Amino acid sequence: MHNDATDEGLRFEIAGSRDDDRIPSILMVPPASLAPPHDGKQGGYQWPAALLLHGLSSDKERMASTVGRALRGLGVATLSIDLPLHGERRDADGDRSSHNPLALAGAWRRAQREAHAALDFLARRSDIDPGRIGLVGYSMGSFLGLLVASAAHHVRAVVLAAGGDLPSGTPFDRAMRIIADPLQAVQRVGGRPLLMVHGRDDRTVLPEQAQRLFDAAQEPKTMRWWDAGHYLPDAAITDASRWLSMNI
Repeated sequence: MHNDATDEGLRFEIAGSRDDDRIPSILMVPPASLAPPHDGKQGGYQWPAALLLHGLSSDKERMASTVGRALRGLGVATLSIDLPLHGERRDADGDRSSHNPLALAGAWRRAQREAHAALDFLARRSDIDPGRIGLVGYSMGSFLGLLVASAAHHVRAVVLAAGGDLPSGTPFDRAMRIIADPLQAVQRVGGRPLLMVHGRDDRTVLPEQAQRLFDAAQEPKTMRWWDAGHYLPDAAITDASRWLSMNI
């Protein structure tokens, strides 16, 4: 692998938390021309980086081609991964797991372990600055990313797009919060820059869910609303990428 990755990125698999786990990934590294001229070391610059986590039914390609491409142009490397039951892994275990509650719970736990493994992979690379790693999650990926960032204290800044607190008023509120409570997780991120990006007309993750999570977060935090639904416009991606590049 080298520093002059194309816009399409380097496709490969990284090892998960178990010997048999292989995580399909896309690594995008900025071109050497974006390295600071005063660095003085040919190919020796360490890039800031971010882990990108996609939403439900999406994949690493969508994150790489949108957020990844925007961050690459700002001098930030990115790693996009396919979460369990998604992308290249959908055919392998999706059919037998998608309707099995126990299998879904197992996939969720595996997703958390794999996100931590992906962060460790970034931190170990010689061309990545381990002290300047961020995390970007969209929708389901923002929920997952929040839980991961709350336990991974080397994550320097967090962007949550189209994410929020759990829906309220359901019979499973208490049980779901025992498993994973976003309000507690966001408090554990406190002290690290947090950006939340949300559509005013989102009907998948309601604006009040996003506001509830933002209100529970500690400073420094920023909320940016967009005239959109669950799918945010390109301008939101550009804006969030610029914010992350300045906060890691």
